[in-house]
Amino acid sequence: MAATRRRELMVRWCVWVLGVPLVTAAFWLGPAGIAVLAAVVGAVAVAEYGGLLRLAPVDRAVLGAAVVALVLTAWLAPSEVLRVGAVGALAIAGVPLLAGDAEHGLRRLGAGLLGLVWLGALAGLVPSGALGLVLFVAVSVADIVAYAAGSRFGGPRLSPLSPAKRWSGTLAGAAAGLGTLAVLSSLTWQTAVAVAVGGPLGDLLESMVKRGAGAKDAGRWLAGSGGLLDRIDSLLVALAVLLVLS
Repeated sequence: MAATRRRELMVRWCVWVLGVPLVTAAFWLGPAGIAVLAAVVGAVAVAEYGGLLRLAPVDRAVLGAAVVALVLTAWLAPSEVLRVGAVGALAIAGVPLLAGDAEHGLRRLGAGLLGLVWLGALAGLVPSGALGLVLFVAVSVADIVAYAAGSRFGGPRLSPLSPAKRWSGTLAGAAAGLGTLAVLSSLTWQTAVAVAVGGPLGDLLESMVKRGAGAKDAGRWLAGSGGLLDRIDSLLVALAVLLVLS
């Protein structure tokens, strides 16, 4: 970051450094601390996601309750996660159905279910334990390196969904992420795929959502990153990939 001399990167790094002790403390407390952290992050992420897609307050409330319920279930009753997820999906579907919303019902249903699957991945932090913290660090390092290297080296674009992202940055970020996993003694083929593939896919997924909403960032309150969802987008899909592979 010092080499790039980009103020945005430096601000983002400072926020990241300030946030790491709080996140680390939550993980140090064990499953209870992780669950509380994931629930709070999930509630904030739902608020930002709902704002992007202009969901009605009732849609946001039901989605937020479903995501938080998934996280708490992963802590208190892990064997019931799938059941709670199914109940959450039914509740999300029931909102536009009971409202008789023929005009926007399908959009509300699709947005709600996408939010449940995407943001509900936070529940995976609870059983992951310390590995979840390692994954967070690895994808954060990969994200920063990808941004800096892509701006520096240029080259072919990664996807039309995000014209600023380059293959050069993605590959450099993946290498940095894998290096971080190795340093933290957590490099396996599952974590490697989660960071190198899941991380960039999570970034593109949020880019798709923001482009559809005509927004640059998910929020404006987090210095250097826009919103919390902008900070955890890579982590969410990386977590999902790790859970599937594990």
